[in-house]
Amino acid sequence: MRRKIPNTGALVAFEAAARHESFTRAAQELALTQSAVCRQIGGLEAFLGVPLFRRTRRGVQLTEAGRSYRGQVAARLDEVERDTLELMAHRGRGAVVELAVVPSFATAWLLPRLPGFLAAHPDVTLHMDTRTRPFLFDETTFDAAIYFGDAGWPGTRADFLMRERALPVCSPGLLAGREALTPAQVAGLPLLQQSTRPYAWRQWFEAAGLRVAGDMTGSRFELFSMLAQAAMHDLGVALIPPMLIERELAEGRLRIACAMGFESERAYYLIVPERKSETGALEAFRAWLVAEAEGFRHGAGGGVVEAALRA
Repeated sequence: MRRKIPNTGALVAFEAAARHESFTRAAQELALTQSAVCRQIGGLEAFLGVPLFRRTRRGVQLTEAGRSYRGQVAARLDEVERDTLELMAHRGRGAVVELAVVPSFATAWLLPRLPGFLAAHPDVTLHMDTRTRPFLFDETTFDAAIYFGDAGWPGTRADFLMRERALPVCSPGLLAGREALTPAQVAGLPLLQQSTRPYAWRQWFEAAGLRVAGDMTGSRFELFSMLAQAAMHDLGVALIPPMLIERELAEGRLRIACAMGFESERAYYLIVPERKSETGALEAFRAWLVAEAEGFRHGAGGGVVEAALRA
């Protein structure tokens, strides 16, 4: 059955004209005449049976239907362009893994280790985009996800990577020359909050046997990277897993304020749809990532904390 799809040239002309709200500027961008752009868009409107622009003496304006269609068309054209450039770059060779990631983990832990995987698998290209909540793989182009939470996604397999053990950290200036603080002293500092873990400080104080008024108040930040920057600028003390601030601890820009940690019940997992679990490039990445995480859990993970405490 023939697909009900407009001419690609007409879609490109429409997207450019909609973006500029000008047939003239669209023609300049596409190296066409204005009349050619007008014909393309007129043909598209006739195909759709819907007016996309209002013609006025001052030019053209998108109709509501045109505004909605523009967003959809632009997204599809971006996908086609991306896939085309990907194919051209690799000339049909190699494999691509599309990975959804939680941003702080990807930036601070995964990316510094990724050169080892790419050196061993030069034909694999890894694309990463951020996702912090569960989603349906069938509605995306993702091959896998690194997710912090629970592993029970329907129709997927999950590989445990590591749990999250957070420690109070702050700037050296906030310690005011002290080597470390007691939990009660930590309670006396401004508490920086992580918006996706709203009960973190309460759980940490409870583990220390304390009840602290105002343990859920203070400046709130969405990402650990933002939390770390706030702590480095003397805004307060933050609960951050040391694995996400290895460089900041090594360089002395952050110090562990108290050696008592709190381990979350949730964990980092690699989530893979069952239908993709045997894909060659994805399986190679999965095996490498699981091995890296296991090595970190049994070795380097504790070393980060020990080195920071000795500093």
